[in-house]
Amino acid sequence: MLPGVSTSERERAMDVFRQSLRTSQLVSTFTNASTPLDDSENQEYIRDLIRYILEGRTIVASLNLVILPILFILTISHFSERVIGRRKWAIIERDAASSVGNATPETAEEGENSTGSSSSSTLEGSISTQPIHLKSIPVLYDNADVERQPLLGNRQRPRHGILSFIRSLLIYQPPQIPVINRALPSNGTSLVVAGYFALNIFVHLYRLPFEARHFFAFADRAGFVFIVNLPLLYLLAAKNQPLKLLTGHSYEALNIYHRRVGEWMCFEALVHFVGMVTWRVYLEPEWLATESIWHYFTHPLVLEGIGAFVAYESLYFTSLGSFRQRWYELFLASHVALQIAALVFVWFHFFTSRPYVLAALVIFISDRVVWRIGMKSVTLPANVEVLEDGETVLLSANWDIPPANKKRAPWEVLGHNILHGWQPADHVFISIPSLGGSNALQVHPFTIASAAPGRSGMVTRARLALLIRAYSGFTSELLGYARSKSTISVRTDGPYGSQDPLHALRASKTAVLIAGGSGIAVVFPLLWDLAITHPGKRKIYLMWVIHSRSQRSWVSADRLDELRRAGVNITIPQPTVEVGRPNIASYITDITSVSIADIGVVVSGPDGLNRTVRNTCAREVWSGIDIDLRVEKFGW
Repeated sequence: MLPGVSTSERERAMDVFRQSLRTSQLVSTFTNASTPLDDSENQEYIRDLIRYILEGRTIVASLNLVILPILFILTISHFSERVIGRRKWAIIERDAASSVGNATPETAEEGENSTGSSSSSTLEGSISTQPIHLKSIPVLYDNADVERQPLLGNRQRPRHGILSFIRSLLIYQPPQIPVINRALPSNGTSLVVAGYFALNIFVHLYRLPFEARHFFAFADRAGFVFIVNLPLLYLLAAKNQPLKLLTGHSYEALNIYHRRVGEWMCFEALVHFVGMVTWRVYLEPEWLATESIWHYFTHPLVLEGIGAFVAYESLYFTSLGSFRQRWYELFLASHVALQIAALVFVWFHFFTSRPYVLAALVIFISDRVVWRIGMKSVTLPANVEVLEDGETVLLSANWDIPPANKKRAPWEVLGHNILHGWQPADHVFISIPSLGGSNALQVHPFTIASAAPGRSGMVTRARLALLIRAYSGFTSELLGYARSKSTISVRTDGPYGSQDPLHALRASKTAVLIAGGSGIAVVFPLLWDLAITHPGKRKIYLMWVIHSRSQRSWVSADRLDELRRAGVNITIPQPTVEVGRPNIASYITDITSVSIADIGVVVSGPDGLNRTVRNTCAREVWSGIDIDLRVEKFGW
């Protein structure tokens, strides 16, 4: 303690300091002239430090006020696209019936011949009435990889202005980071993430005193940046959220932002923790210091902070892709337990955090308990069958969907379970307690591989099908079960998903769907809706890249034949295990060479395939082609 500084002054200063931070306003000691601190210089120092801290909290609290206008702009953009898209697909689908009615026997025969084979494909140009054969099909099997080619390519098409260039850059996905081989998202996604980071860095540093004696304000602001982001973190993680309605993107598309927000928060938690320790050990004025380091670290407030720090950092490490893929079941269990523990610790550690913690807790409980357990969960009897490859289980269930005009319970307006049907490319979480052990508590997501049932005034038959590839843990146990038994009871949670890819395809005159392996589970329901449920005057192309011949059994030949008869041009190259990867880039460019405008592309497959399609589309957009791309990444 400094000479001349009394214990009572220090205690009074600490009391003023703590009470001001607790109430987020300067306590009356500094406003009452009859009760000043003994040392005017110390009093001024405490006043300035408190002012910097409270001002910083006000600045950081404005972060959400900045995010809300951005969300409003995205919402307006989404609804504008929906209105324009609905007009387009209304025209396309309205003209379909008249086109079929006016078809001559010659044109009908020509169309049948052009779609009668899965190994050939034709394309009818908008200028020439003669069918144009895709020249890429005979040379599908090469080692061309578009991600290693320049973005602008060597195409001779005329450029179409700065907007096309910007769009192409946003679509483009850079190669993996060397050495660590970590995949990067598209430039557009990276730009959004960078903007989020920049906004947080700004509110953290704005009007901050860069002086060692005020370092506490820097460390405190890091903690408050963490707190203010809590509701956003839990909102992006929720399976049932308003962001889907506002932006058209469901939680799985927003998951990448959830992870980046979580990573940023864990970084700020680290800055807060290290900053507070640095302040106490090196920078805190002696006349403010507690009696000992041990007394500091054993104080309940500090222990609660350490508990929150450990919980959230543990959440980060167990959420890493390497951990999640190896120990998915442990990831699920720890994620719930650690989140609850972390919120409790933060609640008691930081009084000002309580409104934010309460908001996060409401989001978490509403999503997990009210919607997922109360509204979305149902138990179904199902059949299980091991498919031809010996490593894939087909889980199927059938039931009658109530008529669309049947009166529903009031709470069903907020969400419905799988018994009321689903939409193309939706997915469900399943749990099978009968497998024993920890399987009763585990939930695993799978895309619904069957066509979505229609809704009408009559009872509709639902036919649910899930393609489940066996790896380890839950899927391996299910495969072993299916080898000896054919029926099982399944608890489902869902459906979940977004109709944004389907809306983009329905608004396009040319629809291109590319699936890699089990990505057909995403693509097939979309294809069925376009060709069978809502047929329109559009050209539809499917390329399904399979690894082995046995994967053909994942979609029945009858269904593929029905799609061909409906006009779908289907290409299934020889298995990659036999001849290597097909030239996806040439396949796309051959289609775009005669279809300049209104091309919708949806791809679902491994990262390499998705990146190749994305970068091919980026080059085509830069060369003047109007492409609306959606990448449905599978893998959780």
